[in-house]
Amino acid sequence: MQFTYHKESSSDVLKIDGDLHNYLFKVRRHDKDKNIFFRNLTDDFIYEYEVEFLDKRSTTLRLVGKESKILKPKKQLHIGWCKIDFKNIEKVIASLNEIGVSRITFIDCEYSQRNTTINVEKLEKLLHNSSSQSGRSDIIKIDYIKNLDEFIKANPDSYMFNFSQNNISDHMDDIKTIVLGCEGGFSQNEISKFKPNKIVGVDSNIIMRSETAIINIASKIL
Repeated sequence: MQFTYHKESSSDVLKIDGDLHNYLFKVRRHDKDKNIFFRNLTDDFIYEYEVEFLDKRSTTLRLVGKESKILKPKKQLHIGWCKIDFKNIEKVIASLNEIGVSRITFIDCEYSQRNTTINVEKLEKLLHNSSSQSGRSDIIKIDYIKNLDEFIKANPDSYMFNFSQNNISDHMDDIKTIVLGCEGGFSQNEISKFKPNKIVGVDSNIIMRSETAIINIASKIL
């Protein structure tokens, strides 16, 4: 654990209880005489706190110092991800954060599962834990957009990841935004929205699941 996440980190006094209190002092068995480092993951500072009061249910901490410590991806990558089953998104979101993806925008594409809901709060909790473990000083930004047309309008330089002789490895320096299909891929109507030189693939004839493909994309580009 590189630091502990708390949204109110930077306050002169920090009070913790519940799950976080139990995790720090019962699971991790943190020594109350040692200072604890926190981030709020919205600024670039890491905050150092000392334990002022501790009992079985809660802890009061007092700020003793802060340090600007930036650890962010060297390259920005925005992925437009056609919605898939939420439980499969949960499985890979932490890995994508640790690889260094900057932003994910979920899109209702033609083959997307309409009965799935993106629980942003749950994803952000997973991302906070991921950054705490990896040291990353921010998290993936999560967005939603209602269809592919709206995404392209907002991101006109987007690439599409699909079956193509145009290898993604030849465009890694150019790709800042890329769209990934859901299970079943893209419809012909959706494919037609991209110029052929903006459609990239990999040198493989094996069909990847959407959650495998997104790890593949992020690993190659970042």
